[in-house]
Amino acid sequence: MTSLRARALAGDKLLGALLRMPAEELVEMLAVAEFDFVLIDCEHGPADITALRNHIALAAAHGVPVIVRVGENDRGQILRVLDQGAEGILAPHLDTAADAAALVDASLYPPVGNRGFATYSRAGRFGEVDPAEHLTWYLENTLVLGMIESAGGVADVEAIVATPRLDGIMVGPADLAASSGPDDQSVPDAIAAVHSALAAAGSLRMDIVGTRTAAEASFAAGADLVVYNLASSLMRHLRDLASPER
Repeated sequence: MTSLRARALAGDKLLGALLRMPAEELVEMLAVAEFDFVLIDCEHGPADITALRNHIALAAAHGVPVIVRVGENDRGQILRVLDQGAEGILAPHLDTAADAAALVDASLYPPVGNRGFATYSRAGRFGEVDPAEHLTWYLENTLVLGMIESAGGVADVEAIVATPRLDGIMVGPADLAASSGPDDQSVPDAIAAVHSALAAAGSLRMDIVGTRTAAEASFAAGADLVVYNLASSLMRHLRDLASPER
């Protein structure tokens, strides 16, 4: 099966949904609905590695790759997530090129990075995968994405996206808005600056949206991956269901 990273770099427009655990049934429903990937949130979600393993294994049974949004600067979590078979990492709060380099270093095996090497995990089929093949596959196919969520990250965006083997960026609009002050550029202008830098560098762009209309607009504007904020979308749907005329 072609990896998510290979599909994205080949130009496929990929659609996913952001889930906070526990959400095994939602993982399966997204697979049945034929989403391209699932993004599991371990930054704002509970981040229980045992539950996460179950989510990744269930998604794999349906042939759906998983990206995990990890905690900030958490090398140990990155290692455990990838050992359980996630195809991609989304790391929050890349404020500098050094942050981006540290993310790459934690996410990839040597000689590119310094991820701890093991084949006896779920990702290595419990030791049944040839070590050289395992190393090569994960070097080539691990999708490494970061989030820009501050005015400092926006200011350093060109250096961040120039980081070797960083595949792309998702802007975190909520954190960006919360952290921006009166002397910073507006949030829409900041987002536009990041997207412009991504396009110039040929890096992948991931957008987070709440509606189908917004997803279509993001793809039309140049996004390579679009992810629904499922909690927001579901709450909007539930509020609608809860308000019929009576």
